[in-house]
Formats: sequence, C-alpha cells, structure tokens
Amino acid sequence: METKELKFKTNINCSGCVSKVKPFLDKLEGLEAWEVDTENPDKVLSVKISQATDEEIIDTIEEVGFEAELIKE
Repeated sequence: METKELKFKTNINCSGCVSKVKPFLDKLEGLEAWEVDTENPDKVLSVKISQATDEEIIDTIEEVGFEAELIKE
C-alpha cells in the first residue's frame, strides 16, 4: 500500500499539547507516523498515512480540542 505525507496547520503549541493528542493519533488506523513541529509558527503536524484520510486526522485532532487545517502542497 502506498504511503503519502500530509501536513496540517494546527494550534498544538507545546509538548503538553502533543501529549494530549498522542493517544488519539497513535490509535488511528492507517496512520503510519506523525510529528508536530512546535517551533514552526504554524505548528505543523506532518503525518504519513497508508489508509487514514485527511478528514479522519482533522476529526481526531478536533475531538481532542485542537484545530487542524490541511496545508495544500
């Protein structure tokens, strides 16, 4: 299965915020890897997915109480 990389602008600001979303993203099926660049002004979430969709990732982030917007490449 092909893996693709997506990037999202978020309001996940610090390591404490990352730890809040971690259990939710870790259990998302089809999400192979993810990381948040909290040093970037846009707090960019980079994900590698094989099955998950951008909508599923946004829904998961919003479920935890954060915002995410797909960055069009």
